[in-house]
Amino acid sequence: MSDYGHELEFGAFITPSNAAPQQVVELVGTAEAAGLDLATFQDHPYQPRFLDTWTLLSYVAARTDRIHLSGNVLNLPLRPPAVLARAAASLDLLSGGRFELGLGAGGFWDAIEAMGGRRLTPGQGVDALSEAIDVIRGVWDVGNKARFRLDGEYYQVDGAKRGPAPAHDIGIWLGAYKPRMLRLTGAKADGWLPSLAYVQGLDELAADNRIIDEAAEEAGRSPAAVRRLINVGGRFGNARDDRLLSGPPRQWAEQLAALTLEYGFGTYILAGDDPTALQIFGREVAPAVRELVAAERK
Repeated sequence: MSDYGHELEFGAFITPSNAAPQQVVELVGTAEAAGLDLATFQDHPYQPRFLDTWTLLSYVAARTDRIHLSGNVLNLPLRPPAVLARAAASLDLLSGGRFELGLGAGGFWDAIEAMGGRRLTPGQGVDALSEAIDVIRGVWDVGNKARFRLDGEYYQVDGAKRGPAPAHDIGIWLGAYKPRMLRLTGAKADGWLPSLAYVQGLDELAADNRIIDEAAEEAGRSPAAVRRLINVGGRFGNARDDRLLSGPPRQWAEQLAALTLEYGFGTYILAGDDPTALQIFGREVAPAVRELVAAERK
């Protein structure tokens, strides 16, 4: 059992296609109307078929009232962390505390390098992300009157002014799969955000949880401080199906409730651009999962 006791949240994972920008914005409105808690967007700044994620986040924040927003996940190698910290805090202030910071170490290095980013090895990417988290938290730490200085291998700050402070404690969520990234998640992050499609079976989820938990404890943190989020995908249908997330909404609810109670996931983010699926997910699946988990926890 790995139930960390977090309140359940549900969200959407939307492709920011520039082929139909108004449809992207309308999907966020659909997600909010369906009661979803979170709208997230892929971030591939080197992809000309995508709208710029940061511009899109700002635009939809101004057109929504309740739903939280995040990149899923933001490409750190093309976004300097000190500037990113100020941008994140600014959007959080402007949106009334509705921004969360999903971060990735980078992966498509040919494309990153083509856009002017520095090519790193996977191990270097993890080290750079660790330094970036320190930079970001340092910028947000407006109560700290000490000179802000960080002399890292990848990022340096020497006397930068701190602030602005976000409107709420922005969660830093890492898209992580390999052991070093998982250990960084446990040591420094507020959330773990993998995609179920990239996980090789439920046993891997349990093993990854253990790595995060152990790293959190070694860093003097509670494992429950790391929220477990996951991107999911599937197909709604009338007939029950043995496959994961393929069948009627009640079957989805039972399977997601089991993921919460057995593996500790507290946030489910549905990938896809089908407004009907988002409505079913928000109006039928989400309340049923909450009901099942609440009954089991009692």
